[in-house]
Amino acid sequence: MTEENNARLDGKVAIVTGGGRGIGRGVVLKLASLGARVVVNDIGASLDGEGLDNTPAQQVVNEVGENGGQAVANYGDVTKFETGDELVQQALDEFGRLDIVVTPAGILRDRMVFNMTEEEWDAVIAVHLKGTFNIVRAASILFRQQKSGRIITFSSVSGLFGASGQANYGAAKDGLAGFTRVVARDLAKYGVTANSISPGGDTRMTASVPDTTRAMRQEGKMQPPTGVLTRAPEHVAPMVAWLASDAAQHVSGHVFHCTGNIISLFTDPYPVKSIHKDGRWTVKEIAAVFPGTLGMDLLNPQRATPPRDRSAS
Repeated sequence: MTEENNARLDGKVAIVTGGGRGIGRGVVLKLASLGARVVVNDIGASLDGEGLDNTPAQQVVNEVGENGGQAVANYGDVTKFETGDELVQQALDEFGRLDIVVTPAGILRDRMVFNMTEEEWDAVIAVHLKGTFNIVRAASILFRQQKSGRIITFSSVSGLFGASGQANYGAAKDGLAGFTRVVARDLAKYGVTANSISPGGDTRMTASVPDTTRAMRQEGKMQPPTGVLTRAPEHVAPMVAWLASDAAQHVSGHVFHCTGNIISLFTDPYPVKSIHKDGRWTVKEIAAVFPGTLGMDLLNPQRATPPRDRSAS
């Protein structure tokens, strides 16, 4: 079998959450084009998670069918624990098996941390972090039994590098990177892989960010690589499809950044500098050695210039 044939998905069955729009839609269409049958989950909510609409998921299902593929819609709420079991059961009922789980479903409720409400925090954590857990947990039971499966979660540079106004989103996305590394270890002996995608694409999420906020978030953050031809959301899908294939059976526990025509492997967290001594450190000792050791070339978030005190004016 050639590597090209090995990367096809004929006979495979996938679940894609958030599959009705943007990156999720692109993933569904790519998986289906390679032969996979797909359960397209999308509640059809607005960008902030409000409302219900069956149209997005059904439109993608129709599009897959028009292109000769097979897909069914699911309108379950990923924040509900039972939705994971229901999605897995639907895949088994409709197609007789499950091989791939992809979880790009997400919402935004951006706010500076000092203005963020409990509800804004809980809603974003629920969709991204708990929503991914709900689906992966249910699928992992089956994957462990059949000793095969592919899990592809979605992280973000907003969490991995930090983005102003996204304490909820960033916490969820960085949490998903850690979650995926643990899942990869938990399921490795069963022949199951788990990887995460940090996507860069022009979607309704990115379109909602004001230009001033976008510029602020780029300060001190990873800059877009040169040579990116386009940030169309469909360009994230090929890497997802490859990770879902038999060709990627040796790749697990990693985070890949995909934007336009560029794919990057992110490093795992590891110590870049260390200091040590005999016995316990004192605060005075740390203060003395920090600037010339751990503190050298340390990049910190930019501090805003404090407003001038006008009380004496």
